[in-house]
Amino acid sequence: MLIDLSHTIEHGMITYKGLPGPVISDHLSREASRSVYDEGTEFQIGKLEMVANTGTYLDSPFHRYPDGKDLSQLELDSLANLESVLVRCLTAGSESSQRGITQDALAGYDLKGKAVLFHTGWDRHWRTDKYSDGTHPFLTAETAEFLVHAQAALVGIDSFNIDDTSGGRRPAHSLLLAAEIPIVEHLCNLDALPASAFRFFAVPVKVKAFGTFPVRAFAIH
Repeated sequence: MLIDLSHTIEHGMITYKGLPGPVISDHLSREASRSVYDEGTEFQIGKLEMVANTGTYLDSPFHRYPDGKDLSQLELDSLANLESVLVRCLTAGSESSQRGITQDALAGYDLKGKAVLFHTGWDRHWRTDKYSDGTHPFLTAETAEFLVHAQAALVGIDSFNIDDTSGGRRPAHSLLLAAEIPIVEHLCNLDALPASAFRFFAVPVKVKAFGTFPVRAFAIH
């Protein structure tokens, strides 16, 4: 079974408060194409203007470090067909006094070489003011360090940011990307996944000198 874990990108949609939404338009409309092709033949060529951090997206090391691997340098086997585990953290967030997801949530998991997806349920606030109000669940620095030592292959979350955004530090990004562990943010539908025995895919386009790009994240189980 295929399970889509990605948000749909729409015209004007805000993903990250303070960044512009995408502008989706025609470069060549169907109507205009009729003057180019034979009668009865028409095409549409779309145009998309957006910042890289739009929708469900993947961060490569280059996003954080100038000498880190960019999107074009990531190996496919670090992004696709990854054996995976789902860590349910549904009590984290503004409804709880505990927003930071601690390494205790990872107790008993074999993480080596796996995509580790954190299911917080925060995607229920997608495209509302609540989603980006600064009360989202995040990984603590200790949890990110634990993932590095456990040799996780990729880390994903269905929250606004894998880090606490109340200040300027971003320890989860810094630690994971320094270890060449890609990050996927703004996942959704993680409630449809089993705890394990599924494989995860999150492949961006192959762009040189680019650190972040939307993905069509999905799972097979």
